[in-house]
Amino acid sequence: MAHDGMSRRENRQLAVASATVGPWRTAAGVGAVVGATALGIEAISGDWSLSMLAGPAGWGLFFFFLVGWAGNQLRGDGGDRRLKRWAREHPWQSALPAAGGLLVLDTLAQMFLGDEGLFGALLLSLLPAAVLLGIAGVVHGVKQARGKG
Repeated sequence: MAHDGMSRRENRQLAVASATVGPWRTAAGVGAVVGATALGIEAISGDWSLSMLAGPAGWGLFFFFLVGWAGNQLRGDGGDRRLKRWAREHPWQSALPAAGGLLVLDTLAQMFLGDEGLFGALLLSLLPAAVLLGIAGVVHGVKQARGKG
């Protein structure tokens, strides 16, 4: 049992529910623009092969999950108050679905688009997922500091 009186299962359900209410259309647009920009840079400076898609796909996925998660955390309008309160009180858990989705999809992109095997792709994908969780901590700290001021 979690210290707040909710079971692990209830916390997982709230994390997934919180993740689903993000601004995912906007996130998809941002991810597509970032991925396309990275692909353009790669096309100018890299050699033309399927593996040149792996890096831009990773950047696009990172910004997709970052904007989707952070947009939900930072916007003050509407939404389910219970979910917002839970996400505010559990910043790491609220970011886990986005970080997990990023880890899985980026690992697959690195494996199938890049030259990496499973282990190498997983290692490459751990850093962006960890950065996303780190950003969750920073956002939480900033929001707490604003609330006290």
